[in-house]
Amino acid sequence: MRTLCASTLIGEFFVIGFAGLVAMKSDDLSVATVWTVCGIAMVVALLLCGMITRPGGVQLGWAFQICLVASGFVVPAMFLLGILFGALWWASVHYGRVIDAAKARWAAQAAAQGAPEADAA
Repeated sequence: MRTLCASTLIGEFFVIGFAGLVAMKSDDLSVATVWTVCGIAMVVALLLCGMITRPGGVQLGWAFQICLVASGFVVPAMFLLGILFGALWWASVHYGRVIDAAKARWAAQAAAQGAPEADAA
């Protein structure tokens, strides 16, 4: 699960950076405000990559997805991108757990058969 979720968050890191470039064209926002908010969001995306397997990590990821969708009020294209990344987040969490369960099953089967390869996986 960690690899899939971290890949989604890294993709969001780049999307937030590009959204910052778009938001800079707004007359209502200063450049400093745009890059402060985008910079914080980009750092949060990177920090969440390391927190996925910790308690509450997935829930923080969901909160981040909601914030990404809400950024559509500043950059309207982020409504669509936020929803797409929210769907990717769901798929990463869901299928990551399925893959983790399958890996655990295979490791248990290999350990039950006494295969030394179980430790290498």
